[in-house]
Amino acid sequence: MSRVLVVWCPDWPVTAVGVDAGTPGAVVAEQRVAACSAAARAAGVRRGQRIRDAQRRCPDLVVRERDRDAEGRLFEAVAEAVAELTPKVEVVRPGLCAVPARGAARFYGGEESLRLLVQDAVVEAGFDCGAGIADGLFAAELAARAQGGQGGTVVPEGGAAAFLAPYPLSVLDRPELADLLRRLGVRTLGDFAALPSGHVAGRFGPDGALAHRLARGEEPRPVAPAPAAADLSVRDEFDPPAARAEQVVFAAKRLAGRLHAGLGAGGLACVRLAVDVGFADGHVLRRLWRHDGALSEAAVAERVRWQLSAGRVDESVWGGVTWLELSPDQLVPDEGRQEALWGRTAVTERVARAADRIQALLGHGGITRPVLVGGRGPGEWVVKVPVGDLPPGERGDGPWPGRIPDPAPSLVPGPGWSAEVTDASGAPVTVSGRCAVSAPPAYVAVGGGPAAPVASWTGPWPAVERWWDAAHARRRARFQMVTGEGRAYLLAVESGRWHVEASYD
Repeated sequence: MSRVLVVWCPDWPVTAVGVDAGTPGAVVAEQRVAACSAAARAAGVRRGQRIRDAQRRCPDLVVRERDRDAEGRLFEAVAEAVAELTPKVEVVRPGLCAVPARGAARFYGGEESLRLLVQDAVVEAGFDCGAGIADGLFAAELAARAQGGQGGTVVPEGGAAAFLAPYPLSVLDRPELADLLRRLGVRTLGDFAALPSGHVAGRFGPDGALAHRLARGEEPRPVAPAPAAADLSVRDEFDPPAARAEQVVFAAKRLAGRLHAGLGAGGLACVRLAVDVGFADGHVLRRLWRHDGALSEAAVAERVRWQLSAGRVDESVWGGVTWLELSPDQLVPDEGRQEALWGRTAVTERVARAADRIQALLGHGGITRPVLVGGRGPGEWVVKVPVGDLPPGERGDGPWPGRIPDPAPSLVPGPGWSAEVTDASGAPVTVSGRCAVSAPPAYVAVGGGPAAPVASWTGPWPAVERWWDAAHARRRARFQMVTGEGRAYLLAVESGRWHVEASYD
């Protein structure tokens, strides 16, 4: 069993947006708390809470949108601090990195000395952290989190199972499995580890068997990955040297495609990727990135961008980048992935290459694709994502108070399509704070055109959004109206002004 040292920086998403541990703060994603500071937790804020529930418990809560790119860029400073003491730093995810401990411990006079040196180096770089050493990555991460991350601990060799036994099942980060085990009377990792391996695999499948290995203090997969039968690394040279990070990131995306093709031909998958960046002055920036699945081309490019942020690539530093190399550091047999019925065709590959060329000319956001998400209004149901990027996290189907009922509109115009709604006397129709309509709508004029009589209408559907943020708070009410000419509209009134959100066929 390999000895691993893990450095864990608590509440890293909060740190990345500039909120310190003493300030009650939280980062949110999909309208829920993704991470919060120690001060916020003391006030009752928890991960997964809705923003309104979190602010009810902590009225002074500082709320920030999650910035995953900032998390990756800032964590490079932590990885650099660790790399000054021991090479081969593996970034598991922003906020967590690992290094082999056995050789470094012999050099620095023992595992506890190594742990303290690494922890002090990160603290001196300006970041709170915990450092832990144990058999395997899973146990070492929990060892780093021991004592709330205020120090961490060293788990004796061969003692991982005993160390893990008291922990609750929630540390496995498999909510459905943990809930099922609790209903079966299994409460801790020790209880789970005591179950026979064959029965666990038969009852819970491969994912349950993997979690069972972790609970027993074993590696999630065999320690010796499959060796590469041939050199599968891919490399690109820059002549003249690339002076801007965007050039290198674009090349990384292309190299990742070649790397995946080579791995696929050999039936292999890469669980740890080495990225080497060479500069004109001879400096080489190396980083290891772990991923238990296949890193997409966009994900590889994103990690190269984070890595370059530590190198401060610009027109005047180190003369630019002269070469970039991607190397599969750990290989395992590819267990396969379900492809679509029609598979990957030459047409889709040509489209992908054309999109890459356009992005090279117009920038990463120069070409986008629509992605369906949740929301209240029809204009919020679709967001544009740059081609090659991963889709945003699902915002879910609800509940969305104030969302318009089916059927969905057929046309969503751009902003600025105004409307005027008046009653039988010609006075503007208004909606009070209690959603009381001043008078039944009698006429509607769209886009400055002539007024048309209203044949039927329904509403209002009120929507109060971001009431906790005075700068972005929004209050509106929606109506569906059909004119005597047979035209149907979705109208909204906001701050006394009407506009068209969508129209129906």
